[in-house]
Amino acid sequence: MRLGNNSLLQPLWDNVRLNNRDALRSPLFPIVLTVSSYFVFCLPFLVCDITGDRWPWVQKFKIQPSRRPTPSMLLHCAGVTLYNHVFLVLPASVAQWAWRPPVDLPAQAPTVLELVSGVIGNLLLFDFQYFIWHLLHHRIRWLYVTFHAIHHNYSSPFVLATQCLSGWELVTVGFWTTLNPVILNSHLLTTWIFMALHVYVSIEDHCGYDFPWSTSRWIPFGIYGGPSQHDVHHQKPNTNFAPHFSHWDKIFGTHADFRFSTAKS
Repeated sequence: MRLGNNSLLQPLWDNVRLNNRDALRSPLFPIVLTVSSYFVFCLPFLVCDITGDRWPWVQKFKIQPSRRPTPSMLLHCAGVTLYNHVFLVLPASVAQWAWRPPVDLPAQAPTVLELVSGVIGNLLLFDFQYFIWHLLHHRIRWLYVTFHAIHHNYSSPFVLATQCLSGWELVTVGFWTTLNPVILNSHLLTTWIFMALHVYVSIEDHCGYDFPWSTSRWIPFGIYGGPSQHDVHHQKPNTNFAPHFSHWDKIFGTHADFRFSTAKS
């Protein structure tokens, strides 16, 4: 939506761009954004896991109520995440800072339509890429055992299991998240919103809770999977390979209804 030649987002973009120019131009900014978003978005779900039965009104939304993460499970996933950030994310960040020049900030903001369509387009492209990657890493045993099995240590997902990943999987996910906005020629504001939203929905998929405000409850016609659908994948690993949407699993015959998780629990 534009008024004349100006986007409705122009005042917001001008304020962000002009008041935070040096920080936003840094090659480190997308990394800082995604890493900080991850820990901030994890925190509320982590509190739910730690409080357990002390908050019955929260626990009634637990997808597998009889299976809660133990302290050792939380510490294991936190350790894997810390290891990956120290030995993969940090060196990549230093390399970005050393080798990439500061980015140019466009003067023009995206239109609302450009921003929304760009975010959805990036999510859909990632959904396709990860669906193929995920399917192959389940169907080819060497790939599964070598790279993906660590993520399936737990058949009842919880928030810190989101990044309980092998280094190869973390690098692959990070590569697509960075490359896709370039492929789609996304505006920087669109790119940053996509990155933050992608972090959130990934966490929500693994949180182990299906709250009334879950993203899947806001998107009609069953086109978006959400935490219940991904919970089924961890219970029944040859189903629901797509990370967010459900169309690829339905096309390839790997979709499983989330009611399986209710029966299982």
